[in-house]
Amino acid sequence: MKKITLKIFDSIKDVPENWNAIAVANHFLQLPYLEVLERSAPTNMQCFYIGFYEDSELIGVSLAQYLDLNKLESFGERDNHFKKIIRNFIFRNFASHTLFIGNNMITGQNAFAFNKEIGFKEISFILRQSSKELEAYFKQKGIKIHLVSFKDFYQNCAIEFKKHAFDKIYEFKTQPNMIFEIPTNWKSNEDYFNAFSKKYRDQYKRAHKKFEGISMKELDVELVVSYENKINELYHYVAKNAPFNTFFLAENHFSTFKKQCGDGFKIFGYFFEDKLIGFHSVLINDDVLETYFLGYDEQIQKDKMLYLNMLYNMTEFGITHKFKKIIFGRTALEIKSSIGAKPILMSGFIYHSNTLINRFLGKIFKNLEPETVWQQRHPFK
Repeated sequence: MKKITLKIFDSIKDVPENWNAIAVANHFLQLPYLEVLERSAPTNMQCFYIGFYEDSELIGVSLAQYLDLNKLESFGERDNHFKKIIRNFIFRNFASHTLFIGNNMITGQNAFAFNKEIGFKEISFILRQSSKELEAYFKQKGIKIHLVSFKDFYQNCAIEFKKHAFDKIYEFKTQPNMIFEIPTNWKSNEDYFNAFSKKYRDQYKRAHKKFEGISMKELDVELVVSYENKINELYHYVAKNAPFNTFFLAENHFSTFKKQCGDGFKIFGYFFEDKLIGFHSVLINDDVLETYFLGYDEQIQKDKMLYLNMLYNMTEFGITHKFKKIIFGRTALEIKSSIGAKPILMSGFIYHSNTLINRFLGKIFKNLEPETVWQQRHPFK
């Protein structure tokens, strides 16, 4: 096999013309989406676009993201005060310059795409080479990369990577990716409802009853622009109360995304007494529906079971629009399993530039991100 080489671009305008043809299997590596990142990335993020070549022919593409955690106002407010202080100290002093090979903003295997069959061995080495070249790039700029993370691989891929270039890199498994595989014989929301056992039919009915008085509508570009301040306020409330954050979306992110990707990106607003009190967004990736960021008013969320109703609405959208599966991502595992999503284990790989810290990375990682205890629900008959 010919040797694969790579070239790193720090601007969309410099990437090869046939980039989209190579990334055809994954919308999150195609230019319309990458342009959204370039125009409205989080303020502490810089994106890089990597081309893989055989001789002079482009055969693969990848995404890398550099995060400067010094620019972050908060890593998340939910955990107890002492744990938050310890974690903030560690991240500010030992992990403030972090490099991701892959996409830190979405869950799933979105790190690379090739237009031909390439073995896991070759991919593992070329991804490692990408991280080394980016570390060297930042070193020239006087920035020492502390942490490098290769993000989100399904188990078959992670096992193969571990045999090759990732054999000495710490493998971590965080919360699973919650995925809903939609049965091919379901055509309507009625099929979904009828598949529930009595307990979960009752949950569905109770949630819908609580939802009375709230209307949902899809927001076009003009409405996203006019409501953007409120959308950001609702998003920030949820994001700040997450257990951990490495970024916050730019203020123009949702409008930029809608303008750039049109029907490939949908935002649904929730209105109560003529006020926007919540929203959820989804990305269309061929026959896969990917849930994206959401936000809500905390008081109304409690009274109206708003989050659960959002999950039902996303699922119903997936069924009626004939998607094969819905990727719900991490967090809120139990409630997502109660509407039918199942946990799929994913791996990441991470190393630290300091050899002493790197040796104890497993212990450090487990203490910073303890295992989530949750009970999987089985809502169907």
